[in-house]
Amino acid sequence: MSLLRYRHSDVIAVLDATEDGKFADELFGVGETVPVVSSLDNLDADSLFLGTALTGGALPAAWRNIILNALVRGMDVVSGMHDFLSDDPEFSRVAKENGALLIDVRRNNEHVTSTGVPFRSECLRVHTVGQDCSLGKMVVSLEVQRELANRGEDAQFVATGQTGIMISGAGVPVDCVVSDFVNGSVEALIRRNEHHDMLLIEGQGSISHPSFSAVTMGLLHGCAPDGLIYCYEVGRESVKGLSSVALLPHRTMIDAYLANASLRHPSKLIGIAMNSRSVSATQADAERERMQQEYGLPVCDVYRHGATCLADAVLNLKRELGK
Repeated sequence: MSLLRYRHSDVIAVLDATEDGKFADELFGVGETVPVVSSLDNLDADSLFLGTALTGGALPAAWRNIILNALVRGMDVVSGMHDFLSDDPEFSRVAKENGALLIDVRRNNEHVTSTGVPFRSECLRVHTVGQDCSLGKMVVSLEVQRELANRGEDAQFVATGQTGIMISGAGVPVDCVVSDFVNGSVEALIRRNEHHDMLLIEGQGSISHPSFSAVTMGLLHGCAPDGLIYCYEVGRESVKGLSSVALLPHRTMIDAYLANASLRHPSKLIGIAMNSRSVSATQADAERERMQQEYGLPVCDVYRHGATCLADAVLNLKRELGK
């Protein structure tokens, strides 16, 4: 869905044999004019992007023949899985025989530890954090960056996950970096981008997630954010993928993020991004008003309301800090 939204002009078709003949926006609400097809036949495409990374990152067995078919056609195959295509002998052989590339976005060679040296003082760093995983931290970072760029500001999106890297073409897949090097790899990523005036740094996981908290903490300390945007999904009550684990209250989460971020660098909560996809527009507006009153901060769903108020919050923080 994010590739359809943010790289629409590059997408020729969506491959789904069960929905042949439809258009992408009928299935996903985004991707107008992009057809859904049942096979790779008659497509003038140079790459096949695997559009799903299942929990744990394993390759679905049903995709194997599709990938081989693409490689035989000389198409590069781009994957965000933890199971690397390039480690598969058959895939590697067929790719080599047909001049195709196997691009494993999560494969990396990050082997640096953090130095703790401060970043360029004029570079404002804003990081999206969340109550849980998979609720829109990447989207919020992208939408705020786009709003700032549309205003003529020098704002850069910094990708830390496979989809963000596929969209932007650069970044670090922090959930596949050896734990000792997460902080350092993120720190190095920020240094490669600190010539920009503002960085919108994509968040990962959740600081309280039983499975993914280590990734979140390393990212938080590695990017040393000046400001945080807290993200949550309206109506979600349990941890995604762990239905027996209840989500912690927003106030508890926010306090934890601020306390842990500030262990390395002073950080401030500047806004809240709500994902209201499961409720009506009226319910979303009521939730937005409630959260604004409770926290005294700008609150929005970046798709329903736009990212204007969060972009304003970033610029206000920049002025406040004199950056």
